Amino acid sequence: MQEKLNNLEAKKAEARLGGGQVRIDKQHKKNKLTARERLEILLDPNSFEEIGMLVRHRSTDFGLDKQRFYGDGVVTGFGTINGRLVYVFSQDFTVFGGSLSETHAEKICKIMDLAIQNGAPVIGLNDSGGARIQEGVVSLGGYADIFYRNTLASGVIPQLSLVMGPCAGGAVYSPAITDFILMVENTSYMFVTGPNVVKTVTHEEVTSEELGGANTHASKSGVTHFACSNEVDCLNTLKQLLSFVPQNCEEKAPHLPYQIKEDETREQLMNIIPENPNQPYDMREVIEGVADEDSFLEVHKDYAENIVVGFVRIAGRSVGVVANQPAMLAGVLDINSSKKGARFVRFCDAFNIPLLVFVDVPGFLPGTDQEWNGIISNGAKLLYAFSEATVPKVTVITRKAYGGAYDVMNSKHIGADLNFAWPTAEIAVMGAKGASEIIFKREIAAADDPEAKLQEKVDEYTEKFANPYRAAERGFVDKVIHPAQTRIKLINGFNMLENKVQNLPRKKHGNIPL
Repeated sequence: MQEKLNNLEAKKAEARLGGGQVRIDKQHKKNKLTARERLEILLDPNSFEEIGMLVRHRSTDFGLDKQRFYGDGVVTGFGTINGRLVYVFSQDFTVFGGSLSETHAEKICKIMDLAIQNGAPVIGLNDSGGARIQEGVVSLGGYADIFYRNTLASGVIPQLSLVMGPCAGGAVYSPAITDFILMVENTSYMFVTGPNVVKTVTHEEVTSEELGGANTHASKSGVTHFACSNEVDCLNTLKQLLSFVPQNCEEKAPHLPYQIKEDETREQLMNIIPENPNQPYDMREVIEGVADEDSFLEVHKDYAENIVVGFVRIAGRSVGVVANQPAMLAGVLDINSSKKGARFVRFCDAFNIPLLVFVDVPGFLPGTDQEWNGIISNGAKLLYAFSEATVPKVTVITRKAYGGAYDVMNSKHIGADLNFAWPTAEIAVMGAKGASEIIFKREIAAADDPEAKLQEKVDEYTEKFANPYRAAERGFVDKVIHPAQTRIKLINGFNMLENKVQNLPRKKHGNIPL
């Protein structure tokens, strides 16, 4: 018996070494951790249970039969993060460059099946050179098996992808289907075709970092939601993100214990909106002003900065925030901000996370670039997402809510449960000056002093429409509130909506304007 146990331990020790110490040292020289080191940081101590440790590939072509590493380039299993069950796979770059083979894919699929069946998040740590070329179509089939499961799991369990090294070709589509992507600056990259192919086809000279690095995808494409300074930061950010998210679509969002204070007013909210209605301010100050202290986790921070999305806690409750950002492009909605907001709203709705919407929006961004690139269908994505969402939805209009953008930003008309407005709110079809120039065009033109007459009409329009009271009279705004009282109104509102049930008409699925 002892001899058999010794044999087992020898095989396990060999598996833990992956591609061997020389390749592990190379990984460290690139400022990268190994597959197993990453899992040690990510998971609670001693919680990891490995599955498929002794799996080896079955291929014999091109000399593969002479290199058969245990684990076959991916470490799979389950464990806990802050005591909560998660399923994980971590690709091992020291074994065939982390390339995906038939058995490598089977291990990942097994983990994904277990995650779906048991209702727990699945986390993928990607560090791979792509499909194992020596296996041909078998490895491509393995990718498709994974993509199919990603799609089945979408909206059922949270799926999170950490790109810790290369992720190229077909490999990018699995992370792209998942809910959140985290990348590491300077050591990870994603692209469908690499710099060499780009140079051959388009004659463009570009580096891997420029083409598909963390900062590129965080700011230009929006593919990644978080660009992290190093691998430890990336793993810790994932842990923080998971703390806001339930285990599956059947559970409610996490709600930490919180004792409501006698005084929940936040006086600092009184001083944020400038006297000049055209002067910008940072909407993050409003978000942090109503949230539990240090609880705001911003998502997609460097992409489409004219809208802010992220998670906060309000009296311990996990809440998703969508907010126009007047400090960037005056907070207008455009193609990228609409897509960013819509994606986030749909995630929150899928996983029962209530939505809080802050509105200060002058409208949609005009211009040929926006129109020719589809602002109509892209803006409709945000409208569709809010309309479709059945989670508790609360809106606070801080300043401007003009035109169609008023409707889109979670107005009462598309299903918001509670709509508040600050006294500084301006709810109208358009700004006072533009409206006056249209309504009173002839009167202004006929005046002895057109400029003075225009200002007179602007003041008249402002008094009538550029305020929240017309909307409040109609019931489109439920309450005009003192800014300092916003937090307590939100606490009470979300408590009231805790057991909200809303059923959509029966259908296979809607047809969101993709």
